[in-house]
Amino acid sequence: MPLSLAAQVEALAPQLIAWRRDFHRHPEQGWTEFRTASRVAESLDALGYQVAVGDAVVDREARLGVPDAATLADALARARDQGGVTRWLAAMEGGLTGVVGTLDTGRPGPTLAYRFDLDALPILESEAGTHRPARLGFRSCHPGSMHACAHDGHTALGLGLAHLLPALASRLTGRIKLLFQPAEEGVRGAGAMAEAGVVDDVDHFIATHLGLGQPEGTLICGADGFLATTKLDVTFTGRAAHAGGEPEKGRNALLAAAQAVQALHAIAPHAAGASRLNVGRLEAGSGRNVIADTAFMQLETRGSTTAINDYVEGRAREVLAGAARMQGVELAIARLGAAVECASSPALVERIATALEGRAGIRELITHDTTPAGSEDATLLMRRVIERGGEAAYLIFGTRLAAGHHHPEFDFDEATLAPTLEALASIALALAGEAADADGRELAE
Repeated sequence: MPLSLAAQVEALAPQLIAWRRDFHRHPEQGWTEFRTASRVAESLDALGYQVAVGDAVVDREARLGVPDAATLADALARARDQGGVTRWLAAMEGGLTGVVGTLDTGRPGPTLAYRFDLDALPILESEAGTHRPARLGFRSCHPGSMHACAHDGHTALGLGLAHLLPALASRLTGRIKLLFQPAEEGVRGAGAMAEAGVVDDVDHFIATHLGLGQPEGTLICGADGFLATTKLDVTFTGRAAHAGGEPEKGRNALLAAAQAVQALHAIAPHAAGASRLNVGRLEAGSGRNVIADTAFMQLETRGSTTAINDYVEGRAREVLAGAARMQGVELAIARLGAAVECASSPALVERIATALEGRAGIRELITHDTTPAGSEDATLLMRRVIERGGEAAYLIFGTRLAAGHHHPEFDFDEATLAPTLEALASIALALAGEAADADGRELAE
């Protein structure tokens, strides 16, 4: 008799933890996930999936915030030394680190896609003895890079689902696609995968996250609190001059930036919903007696809707241009990241909620929630699916955290991995299973 889904997940539980800890020890930041992505591709191929990587799944021109060539080359060399799988790395060279695995059941049915993010953050991980990864020996081996947002857990879940689905294939119809996305941090990667067309055939799209402030056992089926956002790098270029001898010959980039900061934070809010603007970095000048000829600024805008974020970004660009004109300096603005509002499909959310009600590990099921939760570029994939007639939903699985997301002592409870994996597999049976009733709930275990 075939093992039940619960038994299959229980058997995989130790491997889920092992994968998570391996990825945690070897974090790779956006567009440099060569080791992670190549090992994922190798696993998918060994399981019989149709595997696509590189240009086939990432539109190189649509990428945002790509590191310089030297950084990419160093990361690729490091991946080769640390267990990256050579036969996949050539296609990923230059930062094309997306992977898509497709399981075709051979029977007519919908195309279901899951998205899992791969990348780490530019954070120096804690060495404290109270920090479990440090105590147990899986702390980051890359100083200055850390999995501090659970993406290591997400990638492990993706591999776990990849292992489960072939065993469930006789109970499924259609095709299931597993998307492993680079560069979620800074909302830089999903747009490039969307532009490559990887979800253009998708009927149902699922994105997930562990934690995000939700307690252990809580599941949100339609987490729509993510804000639309834009990340901008701004450079003012003026003319240097002696501040005491010939100040009139200078064009002060520092003053332009300072005036812009003050005006940016005075942009009026929008009546239709919440908005945010933050200047997080400002560098300018070279010495006290030199008119500053350069200034560099990093800022972000956010809005509860895409329209509100567009309003804030548009006003910000006007302010920056006005400050540059006031000081007679040149202005350059680069768009380093972007995401849209999160809008889960109500009908899909209801089907997921029906399928998962009462499942193991789920103590509280919330159908819909709009509590602000930062920003997330899976929204670009969700929008692409919905624009083409499909449905999409964003799920949050609560877990205990040692510290908040993006903190040097971030860690999550690995016991959450197994019930989350079972839920994700149950969604496949509910949406693409032969034994699903009209409500999308699996009839047979």
